[in-house]
Amino acid sequence: MNNYKLKVQYDGGRYRGWQRLGNGGNTIQGKIEEVLSKLVGEEIKINGCSRTDSGVHALAQIANFKSNKKFTEVEVKKYLNKYLPQDISITEVRLVAESFHPRYNAKEKTYLYKIWNKEYTNPFMRKYSMHIDRKLDIKRMETASRFFVGEHDFTAFSNAKSKKKSKVREIYSINIEENQGFVEIRVRGNGFLYNMVRKIVGALIKVGLYEMGPEDILKIIDSKERKHVGIMAEACGLYLEKIKF
Repeated sequence: MNNYKLKVQYDGGRYRGWQRLGNGGNTIQGKIEEVLSKLVGEEIKINGCSRTDSGVHALAQIANFKSNKKFTEVEVKKYLNKYLPQDISITEVRLVAESFHPRYNAKEKTYLYKIWNKEYTNPFMRKYSMHIDRKLDIKRMETASRFFVGEHDFTAFSNAKSKKKSKVREIYSINIEENQGFVEIRVRGNGFLYNMVRKIVGALIKVGLYEMGPEDILKIIDSKERKHVGIMAEACGLYLEKIKF
């Protein structure tokens, strides 16, 4: 059995997320499976490392598929990029060990969140960042971010739809930088719950706008109550940036 590893970039703006929804739904997974099935001549199912939400983008999503038929890496990459929509690109194809599984073998994921922090909108990035017209206090946000680092029960920062039994995850680091009008937040950890990163960013935004104190983060985590989080950052500003195996 041949096992193909795919590195995928996509603009998630017009899709209902990564994960295929039954037999229908406009999803990234569904689009790739449709094209691969035509290449192979049979129904193909792919596994993705991260099930990004509706409207979320990816710079380096990892997926795999298996087939008894043998194709070169170049053939698979060329065929996919020819027939996929232009907002989905396959940047790399590799034949890997049959045991490789992108979700089970992933050790670390990094998400990037982009905020356009000016009083005026950015016409070119309005679909790829969240606009906040009030000045964010980065120092306060950095102080608050330290309360997220480590292993915690993130029930308060999950969604009621989350099917994972355990809500315990470990955040390795959160870095916040200002870059030419953007505030860029990178969240690195061993895994994330449904909507978790967007809720973390939402809480940091509240701290940065003086609507919440940095120390309130720990209180919310300890409460395990979703109602205390408040806003959830918009999907358009979130990118799956990097995965380590």
